[in-house]
Amino acid sequence: MQRVRLVASDLDGTLLDDQGVVTERTARAWRALWDHGIETVLVTARPPRWVDHLAGITGAHGVVICANGAFVYDAANQRMRERTVLAPELLRALIRDLRGIEGVALAVETESGFLQEDGFWATLAGTPDIGRGRVVADLTAEELAGEGASVGKLLARSDALGQSEFLERVREIVGDRALLSSSGADGLAEIGPVGVTKAAALARWCESLGITREEVWAFGDMPNDIPMLTWAGTGWAVAGAHEDVLAIADRTCPANTEDGVAQALEALLSGGQAAASPEPAPS
Repeated sequence: MQRVRLVASDLDGTLLDDQGVVTERTARAWRALWDHGIETVLVTARPPRWVDHLAGITGAHGVVICANGAFVYDAANQRMRERTVLAPELLRALIRDLRGIEGVALAVETESGFLQEDGFWATLAGTPDIGRGRVVADLTAEELAGEGASVGKLLARSDALGQSEFLERVREIVGDRALLSSSGADGLAEIGPVGVTKAAALARWCESLGITREEVWAFGDMPNDIPMLTWAGTGWAVAGAHEDVLAIADRTCPANTEDGVAQALEALLSGGQAAASPEPAPS
């Protein structure tokens, strides 16, 4: 079996429990990787402002890959290391076109914070209570003038449509101009630059360390994790993950509520089988 040199993990629904907390067991197993010379990196849909409190499990480098890969953020020092953002002209065009969806409300994740239209909810289940962010009546060209250079993600939601119908409408409008993803929040469409995925950002990070994809374990639970799990040498799904994630995962481990990632890591470090559950995930 290929040696494991780096472990990457999604946060919500994967490494964290349902209260958004790193349990003592999970933190202990995660830090034990460092003692064995295994690198770690957190890879999340969360924006940078939602990961500062996790600096204690980022390792010596302090880095968290945020917003599905749009921002590479040093949580230990609270500074941005890398950004890949939506071009201002494209951002304005997407906002204009999305206005055609019934009941749509929009928001943007920027390097400096969160800007949302009145009617858009900012605090998602399982994430820190960070308030509403800056609220505006409408996201307009004028409002975005000072934000366009740093918008890593455009978010859209609608209470007027069912989740599947809404996401399909967004997909039709966005087309190949940007990348649509979903991290599991009901009715929330996350739109980022083409080519920006957890996998792409993780691949660049591993390349900088001289680590190949075959030497990577990655854990996740939602569709936005699929590129990362398929890129990694071994992609893990936690029990209870989205059915599409379970279908592509190489391995499964117990749920986040049972310290599933920790169980898999403990098995790795004990020198036992390289899986907490010995059978590959169903195809």
